[in-house]
Order: sequence, then C-alpha cells, then structure tokens
Amino acid sequence: MAPPKQGRDRYLDLLRAVALVRVVCFHLFGWAWLTVLFPSMGVMFALAGSLMARSLARPAWSVIRGRLRRLLPPMWAFSLLVVPVMFALSWKPVREEGLWWFVKIGCYILPVGSPPYPEESGSTGGWLEVSWADQAVGPLWYVRAYLWFVLASPLLLKAFRRLPWVTLLAPIALTAVIGTGLVTVPGMFGEGLIDFAVFGSCWVLGFAHNDGLLKEVPRYLAVSSAAMVMGFGLWWASGHLTEEGWNLDEIPLAQATWSLGFCAILLLYAPSWQKLPGRLAGWDSLVTLANNRAVTIYLWHNILLMAAAQLIDQSWNIPWFGDAFGPYIEKSYNGLILVLIWPLLGVAILAFGWVEDVAAKRRPRLWPNGSTRGRARV
Repeated sequence: MAPPKQGRDRYLDLLRAVALVRVVCFHLFGWAWLTVLFPSMGVMFALAGSLMARSLARPAWSVIRGRLRRLLPPMWAFSLLVVPVMFALSWKPVREEGLWWFVKIGCYILPVGSPPYPEESGSTGGWLEVSWADQAVGPLWYVRAYLWFVLASPLLLKAFRRLPWVTLLAPIALTAVIGTGLVTVPGMFGEGLIDFAVFGSCWVLGFAHNDGLLKEVPRYLAVSSAAMVMGFGLWWASGHLTEEGWNLDEIPLAQATWSLGFCAILLLYAPSWQKLPGRLAGWDSLVTLANNRAVTIYLWHNILLMAAAQLIDQSWNIPWFGDAFGPYIEKSYNGLILVLIWPLLGVAILAFGWVEDVAAKRRPRLWPNGSTRGRARV
C-alpha cells in the first residue's frame, strides 16, 4: 500500500470543481453530450473513494461518523426549507402507502433511500412551476448513493485489498444484470442498488488510486484497457439511445463503463499538485471555494437555476424594458441564466455554506476561498 499522502491534492480539487460546473451546465442546457464529454458523477465518486480510502487508515467507525456528520447537516438545512414549502403547496400523505409513506419521509433526515416528493406542485406560470419539486429534490440521489458507499467502504476496502480486480469489476457485472433490465429490483431499494452498481467501480477505482495500484500496471496496458472499456460503453449506448440521445445518465451500463475508463485515465495521469500550476493558478481561489462548499453548491444549484429563470422572466414586466429588450432576452435566455446562476450560488454559499463548517466542527466561514479575506468568521 502507498504511504499516506499529506495535504490536499490540487489536481483532485480541480477535477471536483470542473465536475460541479459541468453538473450545473448540464442541468441548465440539458445537453446529453456533456455526459460523454465529462462524466461528472463518476469523477466525483472516484475522488470521494480515494479520500475515503485515505481516511480509513483511522478506525472505520470514526471515519463513517465523521463523513455522516459532514454530509447530513447541509442536507437537513436544505430539507428544512424545501419540505415545508411542498406541504404548504398542498402536498399530503399518500393514503394507500399508509405508514410506509412516513418512513420514506424519514429519508430527508437519513437518506438511505430516495425521499418522496409531489409529482406536481406549484402552478403553471407561477413563481414555482409544477415540476419544481422534482427538479429541487432530484439531486438528492447523489447524497443517498454517497451514504451507501460510505457505509460499505470498510468492507469494500478489505475486499479490494484481497481481490483488487474482482472488487473493481464486480459493480460492472452487477450493472449488467440489474441496470439492463435482465433482473429488476423494485422500489426504493432497487433505485439505490442501481446507482451503487453503476458508480461502484469508480468508487473502488479511488481506492486503487490511493493505494498506488494504478502505478503498478504498465501504463500502455492500463490506458489501452481503459480505452476498450470506454469503447464498449459507447457501443452499448449507441444501441440504447434515449429520447435525449447520448445521455449516459439514462443508460446505466454505458454510464458505468464509460465513467470507469474515463476516471482511470484521469487518475493514471494524475500529477500531485500542492499548488495549481501556470495559468491554472489564477483559478486557485475559486477552486478552493468550490471544494469547501461542494455540498452546498450541489444541493442548491437546481433551485437557483429555477430562481434565475424566474428573475429573467420578471424582466418582461419592467416598464419599457420588456418591450425594448424582449427579443434579445428570448434569444439569450439560457445564456442569461448561466450568467446569473453564479452570483446566486454565491448568495447560497453566504447563506447556507457555513453549515458545512459547523458540520465539520470548524469555525463558520462566510467565503472560504483560501484568501485572508475569505477567512472571515460568522
């Protein structure tokens, strides 16, 4: 096993920041090809797996407890706002589900499964469109998947260090069974199991990166193998295209294989940066901020995309402004949202980001971008 690394790896921090930006862009524009260009979720799980393996040099229970403590309070802050709004807009328990419905509501506290939400809420043309709950709560699947991986990591890491290649490839085999419809696992558990299988190899790949296993494989062999796995993923996707085209998020086996090969190449060529080099250094403060507030950005970005759209829609109601600039606003609608989302995310970081510090038992910081000014306390 490789010796423990010291300090933050800025290359991994850069990848995480790029992954977050790609997620925001995909949820705004809906361009299916972005899932091929940069499989953000696979990258984020691979990076998290590497950090988890590094942390498990300490007692497993203390690591799990620390991860849950950092993950859950930001989600509780999110749920504390979103869930009451859903009830205020006439969401009610489903009589047919009985007590089980209230058990599922508990997933807003401990996300072992997918939390429920109304399929339709709000109103057409109102401040909250009818699909707002689906868009707001949808990203919580990542929190559930992350929780599953954290809980399973002590056993997964032991299995990996005994049978590395079997453990690495087993989730792909599981995806081939349950992610293709060959075997169907119904309900909330089935949804979680599919995500666990699809991104399991990326998580375990993070173990391999932390332990230095990737460096033991001849690079030509590793790269060619990764390329073949990626090629299989594209081939499979080509025969299972959805209405959105090459959206790998909707094609589990393609997502699993493409993400595994893509992340393997990223980690095979991973430098070890204590500082961002060259021109990348100019992005250092934003990369630092994104990593210190990754959970906040991920949880709130969909709601803020909807808020940005509403703000732009209201510009048509401004006297003379809507008549004069309406055609230009319409043509550049998504571009304007893309411009507006970043200051709105900044507001969310100021308003809710400090919860991540409290959860990590740090003094709350308003703008943790690594600068002296960014260390201001609240």
